Amino acid sequence: MELQKHLPDIAVAAALAWGSGLRAYAVIFAVGLAGALGWVELPEHLRLLQHPLVLGASGLMTAVEFFADKVPWLDSVWDAVHSFIRIPAGAALAAAVFGDSGTAVTLAAAILGGTLAGTVHLAKVGTRAAINTSPEPLTNWTASLAEDAIVPFGLWLAVVHPLGFFVLLLVFLAAAALVARLIWRGVRRLAGR
Repeated sequence: MELQKHLPDIAVAAALAWGSGLRAYAVIFAVGLAGALGWVELPEHLRLLQHPLVLGASGLMTAVEFFADKVPWLDSVWDAVHSFIRIPAGAALAAAVFGDSGTAVTLAAAILGGTLAGTVHLAKVGTRAAINTSPEPLTNWTASLAEDAIVPFGLWLAVVHPLGFFVLLLVFLAAAALVARLIWRGVRRLAGR
C-alpha cells in the first residue's frame, strides 16, 4: 500500500529522468511552463523551474536543441557534449521530486534518476549514431521528431496515468536494449572484417 501511495511521485521522478536523457532542456521548459500556467502543482523543490529566467533560458536552449538535433552529425556532437548535462539533470530533477522526503530518499532518487537518464541518453546516442550512417536525412529527422513528441507525451502520461507511463518506460527500455544489441552485433561484424 505504501508504494501505491507514492506511485505518482515515483512516476513523475522517473519521467523527468527519462525525458532528461532525451531532451533535458525541453523537460525543464515543459515542467516549468506547466507549473507557471497552473496546469500542475509542482513539488516545492521543482518550483524554481517556473521562474521566468529559468523558463527563458530553458526555452531558448529547447529551441537551439530542436534545430541542432535535426542536422546529421551535428546531433551526435550535440549528444556527446550533453552527456555531461543530461545525466546530472535527470538525477537532480528526480531528486527534487522527493526533496521533502529526507536525505536518503532524495539521494536514492538522484542515483536512480541519473542511472535512468544515463541509460536513455546512451540508447539515444547509439541509435542516432547508427542512423547517421544513412546518407539520407529523413531517418534522422523522423527519429528527432519522434523524440520531440514522446518527451511531452511521457511527462503528461506520468502525471495523468502513472501506470501507463511505466508501461511506456518498459517498452522504451526493451526497445533500447534491442537496438543496443543490434548495434553491438554490427560493430562486432565490422571489427571481424
